[in-house]
Amino acid sequence: MMYNATIINQEVSRMDIAIVGLGLMGGSLALSLKKLDFINDVVGCDHNEYHTQEALKLGLVDKIVEFDDVKNYDVIFLAIPVNGIINALSNLTNVSKNVTIIDLGSTKELIVSKVPQKIRKNFVASHPMTGTENFGPTAAVENLYTNKVVVLCDLEDSGELQRDISKKIFKSLKMQKYFMSSHEHDRHAAFISHMPHAISFSIANTVMKQEQKHNILALAAGGFRSMSRLAKSSPDMWEDIFTQNKNNLIEAIELFEDELSKLKQDIINEDFKSVNKTMQNANKLQEIFN
Repeated sequence: MMYNATIINQEVSRMDIAIVGLGLMGGSLALSLKKLDFINDVVGCDHNEYHTQEALKLGLVDKIVEFDDVKNYDVIFLAIPVNGIINALSNLTNVSKNVTIIDLGSTKELIVSKVPQKIRKNFVASHPMTGTENFGPTAAVENLYTNKVVVLCDLEDSGELQRDISKKIFKSLKMQKYFMSSHEHDRHAAFISHMPHAISFSIANTVMKQEQKHNILALAAGGFRSMSRLAKSSPDMWEDIFTQNKNNLIEAIELFEDELSKLKQDIINEDFKSVNKTMQNANKLQEIFN
C-alpha cells in the first residue's frame, strides 16, 4: 500500500496520503484529495481525540492513524499550527527518501530554517491562500482549494520527486501555483493576510469595550460584518503566526497606522479634498484585482 509514489515517464503514480491536523485546512484537503483518481487512501492524524471522531463521522478521512505511522505514507500533509509544524518535522527524520512532506503553514521562513537537514529534500514548503474564519473538522468544506492560489517556497531545495508530486497534487486541485522565497512570502503575507487579521481582532475589541456594545452591534450591516469576520479565527493558531512573523507584521501594522493617522489628521483639519483623494487612491486596489 505504501511508498507507491514514483516517477514513471514523467508521471506521478498512485499514492497514499496522511494528513496531520483535521481542522478546516486538513479536513477540506482530505475531501478534495479523495476525489482525485491517483489517490488511494487518505488517512488522518490529530492530537485532539474529538477531532478524530468528528473527522471519521463526517467521512473526511478513511481512517485515523497514530503520528508515528504517518511516516509510512507516500505524502504527509502538515495542516497544523505553524509552531506545531516545526515540532512535527523534528519527529519525522526517519522517513524514507521517497516520502514527500508538505506543510500548509501561513508562515514559511522560520519553518524552512528549522527543517532537519536529513529530510530537507523530502520537504515542500507551501501556503494555500485560502480558508475561512471557522475552525475544526466541522468547518471542512469541499472545493476550499479550488481556483485558489498556492505559494511554493524555496522549491529548489526540495527533491525532484517531491517537487513533481507537490506540483501534480496542487494542479489537480485546480490551484494557481506561485513560486518565491520563504523570505518574500512572509513579507507579502504580512500585508495581505496577517495584518488584516490583526486589524479585524482590533476592530472587534474596540466595539466589545464599549458600554453599549449590544446596541452598537444591532446596527451592524455588511461592512462591519465583513471587516470583523476574521476576528472569529482561532486565537491559538494566529498567536503562533504573529509570533513567527513578528517583524514583518510590525512593519505592516506601522505602515497601516501611518495611513490611518494621515486620514485622521485630514478629517481633524477638515481637509476633505485630501480625504476624497485618499479614498480615490484606495479605489484603485480593485482595478488590480479585476
